[in-house]
Amino acid sequence: MNSRIAILGIIIDNPDVTAQVNEILHENADYIVGRMGIPYRSRNLNIISIVIDAPADVINSMAGRIGRLNGVSAKTIYSKT
Repeated sequence: MNSRIAILGIIIDNPDVTAQVNEILHENADYIVGRMGIPYRSRNLNIISIVIDAPADVINSMAGRIGRLNGVSAKTIYSKT
């Protein structure tokens, strides 16, 4: 299966699910190229961007699992190549 490069953007406005997000990311650590997390304290949000190099089905599964958590938004942008 061909590998794709993608950016997964995550916004967490429910701090109770932060551990669940981190667990999903940990399960897929072999595919993660880089990660940047920003705690936006004045808005009570956590913003995470993940660069992923993985098959599309792995990326879609990860984004779907994270996006289904209560109080979490997740969007994926794929490279064209």
